[in-house]
Amino acid sequence: MSVLGIELRRSAALGAALITLVVGVVALYAATGRWSGGWMALALAVREYLLLLWPLALAAGAWQGRREHRAKVEELFASTPRPRTARMLPVLAAMSLTLALAYLLLTAAGIAWIISTAQYRPLLDFTVVTVVGALSLIAAAWLGLGIGRMLPALVTAPALAVAGTLLVFFSTIGPPDWVAAVISPAHGSGPFHAYQTIDSRVSGALAIWLVGLAGTGLLLFVAGGWRSRTAAVLPVALGLVAATAVVPRDRDVLNWPADPVARELVCTDDTPTVCVSRVNANVLDTLTPLAREGLAALAQLPNAPTAVHEDTRAFGLDEVSPAPAGSVVTIDVRIDRRGGLAHPAAVVHEVVQGLGVEYDGQCRNRDDVVERAAAYWLLGREPRSDVGLVPGMVTEDPEINAEALALWQGLRELPDDAALARVTAVRDALRVCADPAGLLSGSAR
Repeated sequence: MSVLGIELRRSAALGAALITLVVGVVALYAATGRWSGGWMALALAVREYLLLLWPLALAAGAWQGRREHRAKVEELFASTPRPRTARMLPVLAAMSLTLALAYLLLTAAGIAWIISTAQYRPLLDFTVVTVVGALSLIAAAWLGLGIGRMLPALVTAPALAVAGTLLVFFSTIGPPDWVAAVISPAHGSGPFHAYQTIDSRVSGALAIWLVGLAGTGLLLFVAGGWRSRTAAVLPVALGLVAATAVVPRDRDVLNWPADPVARELVCTDDTPTVCVSRVNANVLDTLTPLAREGLAALAQLPNAPTAVHEDTRAFGLDEVSPAPAGSVVTIDVRIDRRGGLAHPAAVVHEVVQGLGVEYDGQCRNRDDVVERAAAYWLLGREPRSDVGLVPGMVTEDPEINAEALALWQGLRELPDDAALARVTAVRDALRVCADPAGLLSGSAR
């Protein structure tokens, strides 16, 4: 323990851990909106930032690995009776402990941000993803130690940092998905939907590869000659073979698997029913009155929808999630950077905008102008531009809102029963994918 304490004070371990922690926290908090939705989103974000942290660990190990060469004590230490492996273990332990601790502290910094808002806590999956991420830093540091001792040039550490960045980046996007899942610690961490996780088989395959990589670094670091350095290739080769044997080949499992529990709907006890996915359950109380305001506007129509559900048919999941029944309106639920409901002003608009008719992706007779005019008549207010209201919309053809305003004014001049009949006709046309043009004005356009 005293030797380990000396290594912690005098080696590059603490400095490497501090740099890793600072870079990670800055990167993490620069975009809190990407992971504020929940625990798994946080774990995946930290794993994604291994694009930065993994090369740093690799370079730190290489810098530490050339210490004996830098101090010109290689021959002196080689002449001592103490086994080479025993001399190297404290350095390996110091780098492992500090970098793993830095990764855990980085994760803890993210937890502090979401602890009061993220109600769904998949602790097992979260722990597995986090542990594998920490293991990747240890493997990178050990590999760097071995390469740094074998090639103790001043340029080795920065060269490895660049090579590590390129390796993580191109191994994530270049090879087939199953190969990338085995060799890249950042693979599968890009956000595609709110229910995303990493399959345990993928984590297991990556862990096997990382253990082999760490074993190669260990053998390179303690090697005394060319034979042992040649033998150092064996662990990483065996790890690669074993990992490729167990990694799944299903593209959806490799890239964007969904946690079915996170995707389950959590609903209000009273009616009208409002439901959100379990991972977004913390915003249900905020969303409910807004969604019900939209349902109240739609209730003017005969056979109107009676519930609002979060749309859980996320990217890559549509084939396993059927469209909801006609009595349900689906909306997107967005989480802001503090973990609360983002864009609350858009909720009522999203509930009413399609007149309660789900867009199936196939109908080519939807009409933005007619639907907007009808929706705003139900809301009892003048149509406005979607810019600043619809999330992500920064530009819009001004003629669309001008035409909708003209139709809306025409509806306002009619008796309520007549106007409602026209709006109902538009809704009925949308249900059967008929062209609604002219139904509000009474003449074809």
